[in-house]
Amino acid sequence: MSSVGIIANPASGRDIRRLVAHGSVFSNNEKVNIVRRVLLGLEAVGVERVICMPDTFRIGQRALEGLDLRLAYEELPHYVHDSGRDSQAAAAALRERGVGCIVTLGGDGTNRAVAKDCGDVPLLAVSTGTNNVFPVMIEGTVAGLAAGLVATGQVDQGEATYRTARLEIDLDGKAADVALVDAAVVSDTYVGARAIWEPARLRHLVLARAGLHYIGLSSIGGALYPGGLPPGQALYLELGPGGQTVTAPIAPGLIHEVAVRRHALLPFGERLCLDLAGCTVALDGERELEVIRPRRLGFVAAGRGPLIVDVPRTLALAARRGFFLNRIRPAP
Repeated sequence: MSSVGIIANPASGRDIRRLVAHGSVFSNNEKVNIVRRVLLGLEAVGVERVICMPDTFRIGQRALEGLDLRLAYEELPHYVHDSGRDSQAAAAALRERGVGCIVTLGGDGTNRAVAKDCGDVPLLAVSTGTNNVFPVMIEGTVAGLAAGLVATGQVDQGEATYRTARLEIDLDGKAADVALVDAAVVSDTYVGARAIWEPARLRHLVLARAGLHYIGLSSIGGALYPGGLPPGQALYLELGPGGQTVTAPIAPGLIHEVAVRRHALLPFGERLCLDLAGCTVALDGERELEVIRPRRLGFVAAGRGPLIVDVPRTLALAARRGFFLNRIRPAP
């Protein structure tokens, strides 16, 4: 039975950057509307079952209201913690259930949690967060069509997806965490509100992606590499006076000058080591790791990130094969 998983994070698009920057609030009611359109797209291409992550707002159940769908709907039976653990646990459960694709609603942080445990299940990431470098702004109906074509095998996964990069972080040689976009060393000694919006606190930065068309820390690298990073390369930056100044949009509505002391490309597989203390490490724009006593931090960029559904390519392949021509909807 063809199936698709949906992970809609009720907390995405609602962090402190609504107060300290100019990020818009992405309401859970709008996420309900997006999931509703995703469901309709999935059914239109023949998906038979949808498995949704439960949450306190009941996004999936509300999306079903008023719909007359033939596909089966169920929710995962796991405890709701209202944290990133929910998305990570849901990804693992959906992988074990053998879904053909996972549709996520969230930002970079949500997808980082999902990517930790989704294995080789393709992701289609719909942007509903603040800093959205990894997910894309895409209409829910179109997302449902593309995810369904991959999940049902009507477009082969090998043709429809590509492997993205990730950053692997270790402490004293032991694996600590991963990031999909950026890892930053911040002078703060506490996690606090997690989000980063003050560039003066940044000390070191490792980027898996760089582009001035992104909002967030990856835009700093975009000013230095306007054409993007070379294939198989990440970027390391030491921040502080003594080099050059970069103007970059590091949060919605916040365009700052950032002092870059030096920078260098970091080939995939090469480990960058920093001996540090009294700082935190932010992953994909949010503080996650506290480093109080002296520790050796390691950063490795690798092409071991999740599989991503290429939506335009997927739909184009289906169209070339006549999928959208002369279709007759069967009677219910």
